[in-house]
Amino acid sequence: MQWTEVSLQTTHEQADTIADILYSAGAQGVAMEDPLLINQLRSSGTWELCDIPEQQNTEVVTVTAYYPDDDKLNERLEYISNEVKAVEERIGTKCVFRNPLFRTLCEQDWANEWKQYFHVTHVGRRLVIKPSWESYDAKPEELVIEIDPGMAFGTGTHHTTSMCMAELENIITPEAEVFDVGCGSGILAIAAAKLGAKSVVAVDIDANAVRIAKENIAQNGLSGAITVKEGDLLHGTEGKADVIIANIIADIIIMLLPDIPQKLKAGGKFLASGIIEEREADVAAAAEKAGLKVIKVNHKGGWSAMLMEMK
Repeated sequence: MQWTEVSLQTTHEQADTIADILYSAGAQGVAMEDPLLINQLRSSGTWELCDIPEQQNTEVVTVTAYYPDDDKLNERLEYISNEVKAVEERIGTKCVFRNPLFRTLCEQDWANEWKQYFHVTHVGRRLVIKPSWESYDAKPEELVIEIDPGMAFGTGTHHTTSMCMAELENIITPEAEVFDVGCGSGILAIAAAKLGAKSVVAVDIDANAVRIAKENIAQNGLSGAITVKEGDLLHGTEGKADVIIANIIADIIIMLLPDIPQKLKAGGKFLASGIIEEREADVAAAAEKAGLKVIKVNHKGGWSAMLMEMK
């Protein structure tokens, strides 16, 4: 089925009104891109989920909805146009800055469009990440991870993940027992197993991530080496580990740190990533309070990966 994307640019004051019009026209959901809100989140110190730059034009809010290309589409679009005109007549000024923008999409486009950005990637000295739809002739020393992230975070191309993978090459030993907390697609658990870890437990609170991680692990022939569990951080693990990985965000890592000493074996390492550089000092202070010392920090693209051990 094809769909039509309808985007309107409006003011902050009229954004909710425009969203209501799009809903009334039959949209199942409406997306609102507010640059002022994005900048507020960036400056709050908690914006860590992606690399969206600071927004320059904060006066324009973009409201977007999707409609099926069926026999009611023209009727829906005419309704939207008439309702916008009625609002403008009522308030005495234009509330939409330019004509609506239209784009035709297919369901297959939504499922596959992102694939054009995900290709074979080399990480560290030996690890190679390969999407299933591409072929690659590996060198004898290379360890190939075949992964399709689906709806779970983790292709290995983001700075936070690639720094973790490169550091795992340095700390994984044949006797290492590993906990991957907030495993997402399972890529770091797979990397640890490929690097020769004795055992790996991958945990995520999201049931969808757990399902996708299991699929990716099976695709790499590692179902016998990696156990995937649904759980909240370390609450999904039993015993202690030689290496604990948490590629999440600074606030969650700070919350996790007090539990690390009870779950880490003597001489073990805690690898934390997903930390924007501005929050590095906060994480280091929390580590100190929890009885851990930071022994190495890597930086890439404004992000930090911190390797810790017990004092």
